[in-house]
Amino acid sequence: MHLDIVILTQKEYINPKKKDAYVQNVLNEDVIVQKALEAQGLKVKRISWDDPTFDWTITKYAIFRATWDYFHRFEAFSIWLEKVSKQTTLLNSEAIIRWNIDKHYLLDLQKNGVHIAETHFIEQGATETLQELHSKFNLQETVLKPCISGAARHTYKLNKSNLASHESIFAELIKTEAMMLQPFQYNIVKKGEISMMVFNGKFTHAILKTAKPGEFRVQDDFGGTIQIHEPTKAEIAFAENCTKACAEMPMYARVDIFEDNNGNIALSELELIEPELWFREYPEAAKVLAKAIKNKI
Repeated sequence: MHLDIVILTQKEYINPKKKDAYVQNVLNEDVIVQKALEAQGLKVKRISWDDPTFDWTITKYAIFRATWDYFHRFEAFSIWLEKVSKQTTLLNSEAIIRWNIDKHYLLDLQKNGVHIAETHFIEQGATETLQELHSKFNLQETVLKPCISGAARHTYKLNKSNLASHESIFAELIKTEAMMLQPFQYNIVKKGEISMMVFNGKFTHAILKTAKPGEFRVQDDFGGTIQIHEPTKAEIAFAENCTKACAEMPMYARVDIFEDNNGNIALSELELIEPELWFREYPEAAKVLAKAIKNKI
């Protein structure tokens, strides 16, 4: 049997015994995408990315969806990525995924005219302390996070009162990985962060993510909430320009934006690997994606 495309998930979501709201959302999203692809006349199958029995040469394309365990199994994922990219066409591509994994990609986008949050990259092996870095860059309240990260791993909100207590963890982290230090963005707490969904360069829908009271992280893991957002023309143009600033046009992208401390639209993150795309809030977006894939095939 030859396939046009496989939808990549992780094995926990293939035949889950326990279906809580979180798992049900994953399943619902995949059904929406699969039905949209099938409506285009494509042969589709949903599989776990690490399925050892699957022959990758029988499918033209593979699209990443809920492969959310890759971050915890990065070495295995990296080996798999290199191998499978030679056997089928990945959406998004191996090259753009590897570029997107490390937040240094923000510097490339900045060079191409995208406004990013003020960011100081602290490279692996640096010896300056947090205190020295805050003095050097004249920073008062900041967020520290790794350049390769997900789900707010090792993300800390810092100020003068807690710098000393974070020096030891920072000293350990910087030995093995690069870190980012950013001025705390007050509008993310006040107004939220907007996720803009862009397919093949065209905006479809947006979600506003709001942190719960007393929290600065907007992820639902930390109690954040979401709602449909009606973006401005400027926000749409900004999001579409972010995808045009990439070395190649991604088939799908989630462009996370916010209003920075100076009142300008800024890029928080560009998610090109396996982002939550909220098809369940706007199923029409899956049709846009499916048509773009059909045209590519």
